Amino acid sequence: MSPSRRSTDRRRVLALSTVVVLSAAGIAACGGGGDSEGDADTIVVSTFPFNVEPFTEAVVDPFTEATGIEVEIETGSNADRLSQLQLDEGDSGIDVMLISDTYAAIAQEDDLFQQVTAEDVPALEEIAPFATEEGFTGPAYSYQLNGIMYDTETFSAEEAADWAIFGDEANAGRVVLPDIAVTSGQLTVSAIGEVYGAGPYDVDTAFSTLAEWSPNVLQFYGSSTEMTNLLTQGEIVAGAALNGFATDLVAAGENVGWTPPAEGRYMATNRAMVPSEAPNVEGAHQFIDYLLSLEAQQASAELVGDLPVNLEVEMPEELTAVVGDVADDPEAAGYSTLDPNEITPNRNEWVERFAREVVGG
Repeated sequence: MSPSRRSTDRRRVLALSTVVVLSAAGIAACGGGGDSEGDADTIVVSTFPFNVEPFTEAVVDPFTEATGIEVEIETGSNADRLSQLQLDEGDSGIDVMLISDTYAAIAQEDDLFQQVTAEDVPALEEIAPFATEEGFTGPAYSYQLNGIMYDTETFSAEEAADWAIFGDEANAGRVVLPDIAVTSGQLTVSAIGEVYGAGPYDVDTAFSTLAEWSPNVLQFYGSSTEMTNLLTQGEIVAGAALNGFATDLVAAGENVGWTPPAEGRYMATNRAMVPSEAPNVEGAHQFIDYLLSLEAQQASAELVGDLPVNLEVEMPEELTAVVGDVADDPEAAGYSTLDPNEITPNRNEWVERFAREVVGG
């Protein structure tokens, strides 16, 4: 990709993203050479707008030191980055996109990501099976467990693990559940479908059950921050949530616990995807290979707080204080991922039905 083409792409992405340039002097020195599509000495990584500094320390800087490849980081929300990728038809100058599984699946429907294989990335042979499931063209590099966050002065972990607490009138007005549009939301809907119906995609049963519980639910939250604030302020006693939002609260000594549900255990993954028109595919493969290495996975767990897909990682105490030994092997602990081929074609309809039948019912 020519310098003028890359400059044009950068201006388009800047409309939606914050750009952080790493090792700028090195990048500036990398003009001209490289492969036919882009500069072989530079890659562009698109990621989430949070934890950029610890991610840089854990992964980016060591990668550059090991390979000599400089990394330019662009950040933005899942939705904004997906929209930009769709607008550019995969040709937005991004080499690696780190993105949540739901949004990765949507982009795959439009053929905006290319297949990453073990021949490209040898580390694929060293990570958990769920991280390389066939439904995605790129591997998971971290994951999040759905469960129930609760007030430890109100519930024991065993009591909180029962989904029925959300339908119990004794807890009316003191529990929250996620909207289906947020990551925990679809995982929760699928859990209810499994526990009370025919399986994780039985949304008819899930929606009718949630509608019955709705009078007890203070709100169906659209931001996990809303839920954690309500919990720490004592306004609620429980809510379905991803494990990561409990880590800092537990470490700070708040009266907060997180537990896997007794039934209906589902997890979301964050995936490393290569756009269909990535300028530096070889550099992208090298970055993903490093991202999945034991070294990078260990550092990410310690500095970023990511649950690792390399199961040889020695789990930090801050993470085990929340999830216990589940992270040693989440599949063995009963957790599974959702099939994007079931979710993606139905997502818009389910979001609309949830708003009408559950929230507005």
